[in-house]
Formats: sequence, structure tokens, C-alpha cells
Amino acid sequence: MDIVYIRDLEIETVIGIYDWERQIQQTIRIDLEMGTDIRRAAVTDSIEDTLNYKAVAKRIIRYVEETQPDLVETLAENIASIVMNEFGVPWLRLTLGKPGAVRRSREVGIIIERGSRA
Repeated sequence: MDIVYIRDLEIETVIGIYDWERQIQQTIRIDLEMGTDIRRAAVTDSIEDTLNYKAVAKRIIRYVEETQPDLVETLAENIASIVMNEFGVPWLRLTLGKPGAVRRSREVGIIIERGSRA
């Protein structure tokens, strides 16, 4: 299995459980690894034969900007579902960070892995 990835995708959104968080935009940071097979694209040299990371990024940005979940867990799970279902990705690993959420830390967040690498 090959991996197409997106690193440090930063998106502004409303997220959080506290009243003050619901009043402001915060940055979330996403790292995404997506399992795929690039061999056909390598032969044809055609974007139609590979996982288009720009299309994936644009879809994630649109979703994150439109939704306003309370929890990073909800956001991560929904992003994983979108990527797997809309782009036919059989496996992914998603890191979703919320910079500044905990004083004295650079970032907190979660890492989820969905699907099968087989």
C-alpha cells in the first residue's frame, strides 16, 4: 500500500465545549495519511488515476468551515468518514490538533486510524 499525505493543514473554525469557545474562531491542524495504490498513476501520469490530495484538502476545508462541533473527536471521525466514503480510501491515519487548547502545551488533539492496510 502506498500513502498519499497532507501535512499541517490549518483551518479556522468554531470548536469547543465552553461558551467562550463558541464565540470565536480557533485554528485546528490536520495531518492526514491515506492508503492508496499509485502504480496506475505512475504509468499513465494522469491525475484521474490517483488520489487527488488537492480535492481531498478542499473537501476537508469546506466541511470544517461549515460545521461547528463541540469535540475534536466528532470532527476527526466525520473527516475520516468523508475521506473514506467520498474518495474511496481504504485506510487512513488522521491527526487533529488544537493549538493553544491547554496552557503550557503547543497543541493537544487526537490520532485516529480507520480501515485496513491490507
